[in-house]
Amino acid sequence: MRKVLATALLSVLIALIAAAQNNSNMAKIYDYKTTSNKGAEVDFAQFEGKVLMIVNTASKCGFTPQYDALEALYQKYKDQGFVVLGFPCDQFKGQEPGSNEEIAEFCRLNHGVTSP
Repeated sequence: MRKVLATALLSVLIALIAAAQNNSNMAKIYDYKTTSNKGAEVDFAQFEGKVLMIVNTASKCGFTPQYDALEALYQKYKDQGFVVLGFPCDQFKGQEPGSNEEIAEFCRLNHGVTSP
């Protein structure tokens, strides 16, 4: 079930990226910048030409096992230009407590996360 869901999400994202690239009037993800969990600026332009899966995550939620499936997808396709970008979020009932460092360590130790 998780593989089917992950594959479906990947297909939808690829279609959305392709549609956005065909519309020159639309802002593209590559036009934006954000801040990493280490406080550094991340320019999405560095990911141009890659397939991005941008995920809102919470390590204390019932969907926490998603990290395993996301990391497996990343490992399987990263050499083909696939990148998973995780953005932890604590706005849904406090399901992502802790500092950026604690969240990153939890993801790495408990789920082997290496993707950005």
